[in-house]
Amino acid sequence: MTLTSIWGVATKILDICVVWLLFYFILKNIRNNIKMVLIVKGVLLIIAIEIVSKVFNLYTVGLILQYVLEWGPLAIIIIFQPEIRAVLESIGRTQLLGRHKVLTVDEREKVVVEIMKSVEFLKRNRIGALMVIERDISLQEYIEPSTKIYADISSELLCNLFFPNSPLHDGGVIIQGDRITSAGAVFKTSMNPNLNKRMGTRHRAALGIAEESDAIALVVSEETGRLSIACDGDINYNLTLDDFRSMLMAELKPKAEVFYDAKTEEEQEEDIDD
Repeated sequence: MTLTSIWGVATKILDICVVWLLFYFILKNIRNNIKMVLIVKGVLLIIAIEIVSKVFNLYTVGLILQYVLEWGPLAIIIIFQPEIRAVLESIGRTQLLGRHKVLTVDEREKVVVEIMKSVEFLKRNRIGALMVIERDISLQEYIEPSTKIYADISSELLCNLFFPNSPLHDGGVIIQGDRITSAGAVFKTSMNPNLNKRMGTRHRAALGIAEESDAIALVVSEETGRLSIACDGDINYNLTLDDFRSMLMAELKPKAEVFYDAKTEEEQEEDIDD
């Protein structure tokens, strides 16, 4: 093979990889956006009808679909401009090199222990709380207007931030890695029309940030003390303390576990549990 042919093959492979990477990021962000999912379903339905009209030679249907396909993309961009912008913004906020900080087993255990201590206190005393843990997609746009903390995570600090009549009581706390970055953060609420109308603002905000990003949102209900976790565009209601802890630990685990020569992370976690 000549150098020219090798270069040609390499550029084709690179071209395919870039296209698949773009599709991956677009589909990953569309998945958690309800309105964008509906748009994609509508487009697929129109394409299916177009194929059927050609197979069965449906002239009138094909003529109508021709106009739809010509002007449809422009109409979609105009009508759904906010949703398209939201998807592009979330792609732009994605940290291509991975998480803000990949926690070790000990750090992850400490984060879970401190959060669970505060959650137990808040639940017992019926104190409302919203904690959002950043993962791959940056939450910088919510950090900027909020009150900066930049402190090591601790149950005492979390309880004080959400204590009634505290200036930051009604906002959310943003956690990056094993540190509390800011408090008093205000998140966009979910616009899902299928949500229970009795759902409070905290739960809607938690689901909203879970739909917009890959963050983990932890909620303690002020009225009932019930615990909920929102992530991956869904919310899990009324969790027990054990279920809450297990789900939090599972979501905090890195996507690709790091292997060590001495012990695996699973063995280290067994040592901690003992």
